Amino acid sequence: MQAPLPTNEIDRLAALYELNILDSAPEKDFDDIVALASTVCGVPMALVSLVDVDRQWFKARIGTDLTETPRDLSFCAHTIMGKDLQVVPDATQDERFANHPTVLGEGGVRFYAGAPLITTGGFALGCLCVFDTHPRRLDGEQLQALRALARQVTSQLELRRYASSLANTTARLQELERRKDALAGLVDGSLRAPLRLMRSYLADLGDKGVHNAELADLVGRATAAHVRGLTDLLDHLSSMAQAGHGADSLHMREIDLTRLTQRAVEAVRPIAATKRIWILNHAGGPSLPIIADPVRLEQVLMQLLFAAVKYTPAGGRVRVGTEMESGPAVHLDDMDLPDGLRPDLFPHLYYGTMSHPPSEPGADQGLAVAKRILDAHHATVALSDRPGDGTSLHVVFPVAEKERELVGV
Repeated sequence: MQAPLPTNEIDRLAALYELNILDSAPEKDFDDIVALASTVCGVPMALVSLVDVDRQWFKARIGTDLTETPRDLSFCAHTIMGKDLQVVPDATQDERFANHPTVLGEGGVRFYAGAPLITTGGFALGCLCVFDTHPRRLDGEQLQALRALARQVTSQLELRRYASSLANTTARLQELERRKDALAGLVDGSLRAPLRLMRSYLADLGDKGVHNAELADLVGRATAAHVRGLTDLLDHLSSMAQAGHGADSLHMREIDLTRLTQRAVEAVRPIAATKRIWILNHAGGPSLPIIADPVRLEQVLMQLLFAAVKYTPAGGRVRVGTEMESGPAVHLDDMDLPDGLRPDLFPHLYYGTMSHPPSEPGADQGLAVAKRILDAHHATVALSDRPGDGTSLHVVFPVAEKERELVGV
């Protein structure tokens, strides 16, 4: 049975295309997520599937060589109609899929579970989904982990778009800075005399009704000579008005870093539980006000925590806390295990958040994106790694000033 179209299909597709992700190259960040989803759910196949107009395209996949399939054969086309997990324990017993080409015959799909990839704008772009050739059910811990991993996929997609937008805004501001001297020269130099001449001629014409042919000729020649300068002036002013205030600008306001960190911890905890990793949440102290974009910063904290979970051996410990240092700070400690095993987080954090650009093989691009968002928040990042103590990451933010009115970056 072919799935109906969502009622917001046009806007949903627009949100998908804005991400500029379709037909992009494979990325380790997303490959890691499908590998973890496959392991967590105990199934051979997992996909990050993005539903296009007439196809579903796989940003990441494990257990199949396919890169896309027609939309009318897509299980995920049904899942994006809702806001939560869709689980099909046995596809042969589901009237929507019983006659599906991938279900019919021996070795066909029997089990499917998909979590929709819902943006902060409420659009379902596709799914993080898992398949098996045997009927099965997932327990509560597995379902929660699949939801959490889907949120991680969406965060990764959105953070990439915002990091790219911030880079473009920075480039525009740098270009405006380079053109500032030329703008000052236009206003104070070559344009001032012609504008004074025009004002004099128009004043005489308006006050006395007298047409001075010689003066009019001078005005005409001056205007013709400086049309390009006037046009450049208008272009400069228009660029200044637009720079940094696009639709993808960060939306800054005063928020509580402590509460935001707690939310990020709870979002990642279901993933940690599947690896028997204990997250020690010490982010329960006093309120720490900062100026930030709450949505993007929460996604960044989720990315940092997810990296810690991803690169920590099963049975490890990750400690998270907030405190006042030189400014409001959040710290993440990926602790060594008692038997001497060490987390593999340090090189990923180093090449992703400290080294620019992350050129080392295997560098975590998601961490590099997170660092760009932190830079836009004027946060300071410090990293250390000591045997016996593990890896520590400290992120310190400027103290919030209530009188500041920040509407974008």
